[in-house]
Amino acid sequence: MDILEQALKQKEKYLLENKQYKRFEQLAHRRLVGKYVGDFVYGANDGIITTFAVVAGATGASLPSSVILILGFANLLADGISMGASNYLGGKSEQEFAKAQRQKEEWEIDNLRQLEVQEVRDIYKKKGFTGRDLEHAVAIVTSNKEVWLDTMMKDELGIMEVAGDDARKHGLATFAAFVIAGIFPLLPYMLPGLPDSFFASAVIGAATLFAVGALRTLVTTVGIVRGGMEMLLVGSCAAAVAYIVGAIIQNIVGVSI
Repeated sequence: MDILEQALKQKEKYLLENKQYKRFEQLAHRRLVGKYVGDFVYGANDGIITTFAVVAGATGASLPSSVILILGFANLLADGISMGASNYLGGKSEQEFAKAQRQKEEWEIDNLRQLEVQEVRDIYKKKGFTGRDLEHAVAIVTSNKEVWLDTMMKDELGIMEVAGDDARKHGLATFAAFVIAGIFPLLPYMLPGLPDSFFASAVIGAATLFAVGALRTLVTTVGIVRGGMEMLLVGSCAAAVAYIVGAIIQNIVGVSI
């Protein structure tokens, strides 16, 4: 049995014995398959919590269903656009920063070659390379400019570049998730004849909170039940605070519609 086969068997054994590491392995593969899943999950989390909080606050203030719908949809679209745009601009800024740093490193390689070679040597020395192995590693890295640039970006600057990443798609995924998840608490107010729209909204909102929270397992190592219960707790607290604040302000101001 060669060294590679031994290493693969050791890894397989470790995966079977260590469930936490196995979760990280699954997470890594999922991120490779769907790099926008995280944007969708977290956008949906915010969408359901903020919209249900608006519904609860308006209900606490004894506002009619028509006003709740207006406030809910206004919040849904405004906050959805804000979150999507913020995610897009944040991702675009990171990409522009990485591009500028890569251009700087390229200039230094072209104009300060010996200094950059020494930096590569220092990087691999910290990794444990010594003697001929160190010089061989440095020679290999510096023989290919793109590999050299990648090494400086990752090991010197700590910048991880993702090929083909599109900030616009990240922003769109966040916006779409926010709107799709956030519309659920508003559905009972769009259906005429319900005896208690707020109760129906609370039930639907709670179920959606749990479901969206459970989806966090796609991007974190949190289990389905724990992820769902954590998000349900956070959303319930936010809704309770909004309801109480709405009721207090309505009593203080004394406005009824």
